[in-house]
Amino acid sequence: MDAIITENLTKTYSNGVKALDGVSFAVRPGEIFGLLGPNGAGKSTTVRILATLTFADGGTARVAGHDVRTESEAVRRRIGYVSQASGVDKYQTGRENLTLQGHLVRVPGREQRSRVDELLAWVGLTEAADRTVKTYSGGMKRRLDLAMGLIHKPAVLFLDEPTTGLDPETRATLWQDLQRLRREQDLTVLLTTHYLEEADQLCDRLAIVDHGRVVVEGTPGALKSEIRGDAVTLEVDTETSLVATTLRPLAGVLDVIPNGRSVVARVAHGATAIPSLITALEQQGVGVQSVSLSRPSLDDVYLHHTGHRFSAAADSAATSAPVPETGRGRE
Repeated sequence: MDAIITENLTKTYSNGVKALDGVSFAVRPGEIFGLLGPNGAGKSTTVRILATLTFADGGTARVAGHDVRTESEAVRRRIGYVSQASGVDKYQTGRENLTLQGHLVRVPGREQRSRVDELLAWVGLTEAADRTVKTYSGGMKRRLDLAMGLIHKPAVLFLDEPTTGLDPETRATLWQDLQRLRREQDLTVLLTTHYLEEADQLCDRLAIVDHGRVVVEGTPGALKSEIRGDAVTLEVDTETSLVATTLRPLAGVLDVIPNGRSVVARVAHGATAIPSLITALEQQGVGVQSVSLSRPSLDDVYLHHTGHRFSAAADSAATSAPVPETGRGRE
């Protein structure tokens, strides 16, 4: 049985913004599954529904075999949840935070002390365990958040943008912790992220989410392998529709996707194709300002299925994403 099943989830906030528009996917036991998309794509709303923190307007979802609406108490007993914002109390020590969390989720007293010590060691905080959290670095606080989500040995762990705001070195360290978590514990992880490299490195499978819908799902390797050839990105000084019309008939060109002030040509052999692409454009009076060549990436997968670059979607979301409602949503 799948650890998480969502079918046609929908959610519209009171301000009229449709956060989810029929989200469906399934997560297998013991895998790290990623929801990849820019801010505002619907990732956090999906996780909040699955963690019983809000209700969907429509559709169904089951976590660890339980319906999130009708069996919410049973779901909460089986899950750990690490939100975007840190949930630690900065005026308590790391040990006190973990002990309090253990009480809240009803870890038996006879097990609690050993479980706290085990997790402090597992996340590398034993030496800092009795220091107040306000003296911790950002990475240390995030590792403590992770430990708090694991205190009661959940079957499913939700990680909502776990590395946002961390520097690259700290982010890489947390990736190692999550990879170790997969190796050492029989745990299903649902991870949301807007970092392409993070999804590529960590996820066994992922779903790309755009404007509240899952546009494609699969392993990172399989998704990239579906994109044939090399990507040649050309920055031009004119309308990209003219560029696309010029490039599509050329030998070796598999696909052409206009993308704002640039155009991406998918070609069989990138290095040998670049001269002919530039020549064809110059003959049409199109100036080429820059050219780059790359192998298929998750950014190319996103572009192929949505028609725009991931970075462009992220920039747009940063200026227009709605602020979600708080609370449980409508009953």
